[in-house]
Amino acid sequence: MLDRRSFLAASSAAALAAPALTRGARAATPRTIAVMVKQIDDIVSFDPAESYEFSNNEIDANCYRRLVTPDPNDATKITGDLAEKWDVSPDGKTFTFHLRPGAMFESGRALTAEDAAFSFQRVVKLNKTPAFIITQFGFTPDNVDKLIRTSGERTLVMELPESAATSFVLYCLSANVGSVVDKQVVGQHAANGDMGNEWLKTRTAGAGDYGMTDFQASDHAILDANPHGPGKDILRRVVIRHVSDPSAQFLLLQKGDADIARNLSSDQLKSIGNSPDYTISRSPQASSMYIAMNQANDILKKPEVVAAVKWAIDYDAIAKNITPNTWEVCQTFLPSCLPGAVTDKPYHKDTAKAKELLAKAGLADGFEITMDYISSSPNADVAQAVQANLAEAGIKAQLLPGEQKQVITKTRARQHQMAMLVWGSDYFDPNSNAQGFCENPDDSDASKLKILAWRSHFVDPELTKMSRDAASELDSAKRIAMYRKMQELFVQRSPFAMLLSRNDVAVLRKGVTGLHVGPLPDYTRYAGIRKA
Repeated sequence: MLDRRSFLAASSAAALAAPALTRGARAATPRTIAVMVKQIDDIVSFDPAESYEFSNNEIDANCYRRLVTPDPNDATKITGDLAEKWDVSPDGKTFTFHLRPGAMFESGRALTAEDAAFSFQRVVKLNKTPAFIITQFGFTPDNVDKLIRTSGERTLVMELPESAATSFVLYCLSANVGSVVDKQVVGQHAANGDMGNEWLKTRTAGAGDYGMTDFQASDHAILDANPHGPGKDILRRVVIRHVSDPSAQFLLLQKGDADIARNLSSDQLKSIGNSPDYTISRSPQASSMYIAMNQANDILKKPEVVAAVKWAIDYDAIAKNITPNTWEVCQTFLPSCLPGAVTDKPYHKDTAKAKELLAKAGLADGFEITMDYISSSPNADVAQAVQANLAEAGIKAQLLPGEQKQVITKTRARQHQMAMLVWGSDYFDPNSNAQGFCENPDDSDASKLKILAWRSHFVDPELTKMSRDAASELDSAKRIAMYRKMQELFVQRSPFAMLLSRNDVAVLRKGVTGLHVGPLPDYTRYAGIRKA
């Protein structure tokens, strides 16, 4: 377990031997070190070619750089990171990136276009979970060396097999999988053809503001300032401690043993109120909570039943009473922070209308159904509220709680009736959610696109086509208009009752400022953190 001496020591975190941090005395952490408490037991790997969870993506974002990144002040706009400029051919197929001079890796080696080319080629060849974000453009292990190549020390050429919307491509490149790794260092640690994957699971080799110097699963991660990085006058060290219980996080914050808490509950946030001892940093997230109704079920496949469920739910009461400050009402597949989002809320609790729709479906006496849900907070409370709302309309929902892995496994096998789930966007482009919720070109078990629509047997050829057309539309304004139209149709037709979208909230002790919370985990930045 990470102790006080370990994260306060000026040297590297090699000696983790002092008594654990459980003292009652109040003592602020040093000015040059930020201690953040957060749930980080989701981490699988820090290799950008493999990292696909929330916590590791966030840490990677502070240790690596990418060609482009969303503007921190307006995530709907793309700005250059490693790339100072780029050119796109008229047919939307060839992207030429011109890299800035001076970027340096943790190792002290200058970053070149060859490192960038290697990083993308490596993602495609390893073909780990997040690789689809890059391979969806047509890159394969056989063609990627030819199509992603250098043209000089600071010029990278990316040639797409098929044209795609420019913004779509750039947002995908801004995802964590687009991080540039140090080709030389990674190559030195390659073994058995793994291209350094095993070594990078618990280490970083980037050119970001920080480098990870120590990691222990489900306990801590220590990030030290990259002496060659872009950050100026940044804190020397950021320590992230795994603390799963929000109450324990709040206690550490109150005692001064933590500077930032990342997972406080709605009640705790309410208790803080306008206290001068804390400041709150928040950002709307590209994460949605929704109820999926499996269309393989003879009752749920009736349009009137789907509509009845949507009209039975008291969305505003759930947001106000269960998830204030942390989740807000969102009734379409695009959370408000994503480009093209429609913020209309066409549904509200109308029990009489829900009963009328059930009667029209031949179910005047209601029906019984099961609803799987993830048992962690606040899902359990939301599920119980939904259950009560449905019961008022005559729908008797039996709740089936389970761990996240258990519920997801069941829905991926299409074995659910109803299920309350959470979906997070893979990259900051509307295609991520449009594809997930709307596309199902092949509803058979042999389908190659087994995501949300497929999992609930939702087949809508028009929405599938609209989603695919939008992904290749080169006119940005026309493309956004297509997504808006899709959302209008989706709300009416889909077997998804969209409930809420998440707000990420960080609480900072007095004197601590500058944590930038992004709309996706890999857009959250630590370099601005300062301590008075």
